[in-house]
Amino acid sequence: MSLASLRGERPGHGPNVISPRARSERAGRWGELFRLLSYVRPYWGAFLLALFLMNAVAVLEGALRSLLVPISDGLLASSGIVASVPRAKNLVDFHRYLPLESERSWYLLATLMILITMAKGAAEFFSNYLMARIGQRAVFDLRCALYEHLLRQSTPFFSRYPANVLTSHLVNDVEKIEMAVSRTLTDALRESFTLVVFLAIVFKLNWKLALLALGLGPLVYQATVYFGRHLRRTGRRVQEGYEQILNVAQETLSGNLVVKAFGTEALESERFRRAAHAVMRSVLKAARTAALSPPIIELIGIVAASGFILYAQRIIARREMTPGEFFVFLFFLFSLYDPVRKLSRIQNAMQHALAACQRVFALLDTHTELVDRPHAIALTSFREKIEFRNVSFRYPDAEEYVLRGVNLTIRAGEMVAIVGMSGVGKTTLVKLLPRFYDVTEGTILIDGVDIRDIRLDSLRHLIALVTQEVILFNDTVRHNIAYGRPQATPEEIERAARAALAHDFIQELPERYETVIGERGIRLSGGERQRIAIARAILKDAPILILDEATSALDAESEHGVQQALLNLMAGRTVIVIAHRLSTVCRADRIIVLDGGTIVEEGTHAELLQRGGLYSRLYERQFAPQMSEVLSE
Repeated sequence: MSLASLRGERPGHGPNVISPRARSERAGRWGELFRLLSYVRPYWGAFLLALFLMNAVAVLEGALRSLLVPISDGLLASSGIVASVPRAKNLVDFHRYLPLESERSWYLLATLMILITMAKGAAEFFSNYLMARIGQRAVFDLRCALYEHLLRQSTPFFSRYPANVLTSHLVNDVEKIEMAVSRTLTDALRESFTLVVFLAIVFKLNWKLALLALGLGPLVYQATVYFGRHLRRTGRRVQEGYEQILNVAQETLSGNLVVKAFGTEALESERFRRAAHAVMRSVLKAARTAALSPPIIELIGIVAASGFILYAQRIIARREMTPGEFFVFLFFLFSLYDPVRKLSRIQNAMQHALAACQRVFALLDTHTELVDRPHAIALTSFREKIEFRNVSFRYPDAEEYVLRGVNLTIRAGEMVAIVGMSGVGKTTLVKLLPRFYDVTEGTILIDGVDIRDIRLDSLRHLIALVTQEVILFNDTVRHNIAYGRPQATPEEIERAARAALAHDFIQELPERYETVIGERGIRLSGGERQRIAIARAILKDAPILILDEATSALDAESEHGVQQALLNLMAGRTVIVIAHRLSTVCRADRIIVLDGGTIVEEGTHAELLQRGGLYSRLYERQFAPQMSEVLSE
């Protein structure tokens, strides 16, 4: 599936996929924001307290600045600049409570300013901390929900979405959301409260002047909306560009040997430059928009302020305002555009966050996970047989069937080898058993129970898997062996390692079982990694074992040690093995030959050779050169 699908630009495929675009259009432009705020709901009490404190900060800020009225009037009167100052009519009658002709009143005024500042600082501290805490908790919940959602998705989901795309959503997009919730939302609420308080004071001082000054408000709003919409579009393109950069870098750096072998460094460098240049252009376009927004809005504010100055002079001459009130009015008016300008910037940042929200929620709305049926049972043991009844399968969105009408019975304790040319469906067949994929047609049964009627966790508990591509984690040897059984004791882990012939080389590692083996076990050789994987399967102690070409990537020396470890692993288990080594195939109780997605031959090694069919030809082409090696064993 393309990245466009992940962004919801076209409907998802399959019956379980919900179209994110359709949901987003129904929710409206701010649907993502409202949905994001739902993650704040568990912390509603702390959120209301933070809102109260932010409102208190705005009120106290307004009160502190309002003290400039008596200060201005008192200074003008005491300096003799004006003969007398009329009592304030529109705001608090400061002259009644603070007659500034008295020196004691000035001390009281200074004390009041200090107390208000202390109260405002305390309220601001606790409101900021509460909002930061709420934001971090909400984003923690969102990030964990997204990660757990991704883990639950089916195998086809991960074949459609590259790992770097998913990690980009999990890290980069959620980081932008984190910024929006913990900082941007806090700033938006605080500046909104400040704007309301300042507006109230401005209208209280002189509503006529306020209306004149704010007449250009709709123009400011339209400009803000325009810039915000533009930034949202460019923000989405920036994130898409970063994904492309990650994709190119991951492919070329992980496949650097192929790049060097074919001498395509210049070609890959040009690919990267094109992707990086596209990001640069989008970022610069967003930067131009973000840089243009504040000065335009500020210019509109200055035009409004300039227009009413002449009118204000007439009001003061008619003694409808004191000089102090007019100066404070100007001060509040210019201060009023400060939260407006900040809110404009906040909206710009919020647009980037909303774009990230849209992408994250599109992922959360994509459902491909396998769900247990209501009546599913827990199967705790395997006793009789595995049955494939007329099983057919095709991959999602594919037209051709990979498997057609497969009928196969595997008895408990039996070792069955599956062979065939590349691409005939061998690996697909064994992936159906643990329900990495569900069959398209037919049924798979374990002890007579349809595996779709078995709880998924108990089904996979019965199966151990060792593949050609060993997946190890950047952790200790002990953790990797005990991955399927984290509660295993050190003695059980060591016994599994000894059975996998891994104990000896583990003892030679710097920290022995506590040695960190690096990403994907890079500090170990191929044979050592494979034996760690075998030890992990031995410790799981599952009755059904799937070996998918577990030794095909090893050299002869490494394979010899791993083969003995595999024999220890296979003892007493039902084994389904995909192999191209004759030594493995010859040990099988039965060999199943696949061709064109169907079983064409079945029997022992000797029986199939005697028939002279496809297996015989495969033997002559692939297995016969290994005969001398088998005989020497």
